[in-house]
This record gives sequence, C-alpha cells and structure tokens, in this order.
Amino acid sequence: MIVVGLTGSVGTGKSTVANFFRELGAYIIDWDELAREVVRPHSRAWKQIVGYFGKDILNEDLTINRQKLADVVFSDKEKVARLNQIVHPEVSKEDERITRQIERSDPNALIIKDIPLLFEMAQPPSVDKIIVVSASEETQLRRLREKGITGEDARRRMSAQLPLEQKIKCADFVIDNDGQLEDTKRQVAQIYFLLKGKPKEIVDRR
Repeated sequence: MIVVGLTGSVGTGKSTVANFFRELGAYIIDWDELAREVVRPHSRAWKQIVGYFGKDILNEDLTINRQKLADVVFSDKEKVARLNQIVHPEVSKEDERITRQIERSDPNALIIKDIPLLFEMAQPPSVDKIIVVSASEETQLRRLREKGITGEDARRRMSAQLPLEQKIKCADFVIDNDGQLEDTKRQVAQIYFLLKGKPKEIVDRR
C-alpha cells in the first residue's frame, strides 16, 4: 500500500486532481468531506465549535453554516488555529479508520489523501509521498470568484495558509494545474503509474 498526501492552496484545483486519480483506480480520502461529517449536529466537534464560536454560525437545522464560520475564522489566525485544534483530531481518527479498512480489502492500494492543510497541521498524518497542486495567483483568484468568493475574502483565505512556494519545495511531485485539463490529466497519469510501478504505461499514455 502506498499513501500519498495531496495538497496545495485554495483555488489550485486539488479536487479536480483527486478525481483524475480516482478515475485511474486510486482510493481517495477527502479531508474536507470528513471535516463536514465530524461536525454534524450534536457531535463532539460540533459542541466544541458552537461553544467557542457561538450559535450565530448555525443554520436553522443546527448544521454549521460553513460560510458564516469562514467569515469569522479567516480574519483571525488564532481562531483558525482553534478551529483546526477541534476538527483535525476528529478527522484524523476517521481517516485512520478508513485507511485500515482499505488496507484490509486491498493491500496493494494507492491511497490519495486530499488534505488542504497538510503542511499547516501540527500533527499531519504519515504519508509516503507528497503531491502539491500548483496554480498562479491569478488562476486561484479567478476560481475562487467563480465559487462566489470575493477578491478580499479570497486573498484572506490564501494568506491564512502557508505560501504555495514553500509547499512546492517540500513536495515529491508537483502538478501544474494552470493550463488545460488534459495537461493536468496527463501529469496525474504519469505520477499514478510511476507510484504503481508501471513506467511502461507512462510512455504509452503520452
């Protein structure tokens, strides 16, 4: 089994890259999805978040309004840190459970863990390799605007994370997601078959 950490910065297109890996046969563990699951109403993490940030961040059905929480959090690094302290341990537990489950069913699995804050975590999960998805700041801002995030809010979110240049320096592989999707897909295929030990297929797919 090979475990890979997939990260980048907001707007670089990590989800797109993860989906390309999934299409090739990799198992994907999406930490954003896990983060939503562990903060369901009345869960331990939910109670801690509401206790710290207040009930104003809740929807009528008591689920956490992610946009309201983001508006509060991304303007204050201490609040970002506190939110991560609450959520990350719960997500890590669920991640470990899923990883063990995959390993039992497929010992030769390639697991891609899509972890947006891999480098920002105090105790990141153990991975064999790290892939960083990169894109220009212009592309990041455009993609965030397309999601309805204003320029000011987008820049605030970007500044709350470790600079992309630093992440790239620590990567085993870098995927340039600034161009056409076919270029990104080709890069994903090269890395996938390299990790799976099938270099011939890299050549065949060029």
